[in-house]
Amino acid sequence: MAIWHMIFVLSFAKVNSLGRPVVGFISAGFVGDSLSRNMYVSLVCMLRSVTRGVRKWRPAGADRGFTFLDYNLTVAYHRTNLLVRYGRWSASDNGGALESLGIKQGYRVDVDVPEHTWAEAPSFHHILIFNTGHWWWAPSKFDPEQSPMLFFEKGLPVVPPVTPEIGIDLALKHMISYAERRAAKGARTFFRTQSPRHFEGGDWNRGGSCRRREPLLSHEVEELFSVEKNATNAEVRVINQHLYKALRRSSFQILDITRMSEFRADAHPSTTGRKKHEDCMHWCLPGLTDIGMMYSWPLWKIPPANSFPFVGYMLIFHVSVDL
Repeated sequence: MAIWHMIFVLSFAKVNSLGRPVVGFISAGFVGDSLSRNMYVSLVCMLRSVTRGVRKWRPAGADRGFTFLDYNLTVAYHRTNLLVRYGRWSASDNGGALESLGIKQGYRVDVDVPEHTWAEAPSFHHILIFNTGHWWWAPSKFDPEQSPMLFFEKGLPVVPPVTPEIGIDLALKHMISYAERRAAKGARTFFRTQSPRHFEGGDWNRGGSCRRREPLLSHEVEELFSVEKNATNAEVRVINQHLYKALRRSSFQILDITRMSEFRADAHPSTTGRKKHEDCMHWCLPGLTDIGMMYSWPLWKIPPANSFPFVGYMLIFHVSVDL
């Protein structure tokens, strides 16, 4: 059995007489669904392994967060499924554009309004890591017939109604623009690509499972994720097509964790999560998510010293494996 030893080192340009770092406030925010929370927990666990000075803090509408007092570093998670605001919608007795089409109920999705849980995050955090995707194709939540996604822009319904494939493009366009406008000077903004699911033998609610003990082979990856064959888990590649298209001319950096993750059908909780269905979507910790964090360190370059009130900042990550 492999044992992972993780050493997280923060190095600063100056230290005080006690050897403590001289540093101003630094904050990193994860914005997205439960897969973003998975990555947030990975980072928090690594940080807590090297410092005991920790205080709970939920800044700027965050769902959860911690400040690591020895380094004046805050890490927070802002929960949002679609990035944009959404909620139940019912037909009005007074009628309207959607009512005239015979639509009686659904979910109103305002593609140009950020969800309140992260609306203040861009102006607060120095580093932002976004994700979205899984909820856009979630028929158990947004049933196309019984509770469809009804998209609104500038307060008005998009008529004729459009599909989630078009809705996500509209939402990404507006939210990327919003984050860029609101981001603090010199902030680093990242968008994480889709985290793959590994359901075999059916989807999550149709007996799908992931009880593997070894990574997939290349041909097995294609069997699970092929868009051309409409594979059970093809969603990951479809969503990434939308992400790359939306981010093409933005200032965001893309954190691509998809390809390396597609092979790791063995890295999910599976039956250990005590849920009604096997969990073949989230990741065990420690595990693959930690490698994703390690992969991202070189990208976490802090802006010049005049952008924020701190001296210097460098992240070094080391992993050793004992067999």
